[in-house]
Amino acid sequence: MSRIGVEESLTNIQEALREKGFDVVEIKQEADAKNVDCCVVTGLESNVMGISDTSLKASIIEANGLTADEVCREVENKVNTIQ
Repeated sequence: MSRIGVEESLTNIQEALREKGFDVVEIKQEADAKNVDCCVVTGLESNVMGISDTSLKASIIEANGLTADEVCREVENKVNTIQ
């Protein structure tokens, strides 16, 4: 099962991803994003919690302007590419 980090303010996206069977981890700080396959952030800041400056291997999806379903599709595409 893929482990997806989601910024804490995106509760609707967290719920949608859980419904799709993903293991969702709430991201409150940079350390929470370790060991995830993909991260979903608001995109309201260009450098959310310093994640873009780390050696994070996970893909980052900006949820700004996307519905929960659109984010789920993006996550599925990224995860399928990784596997």
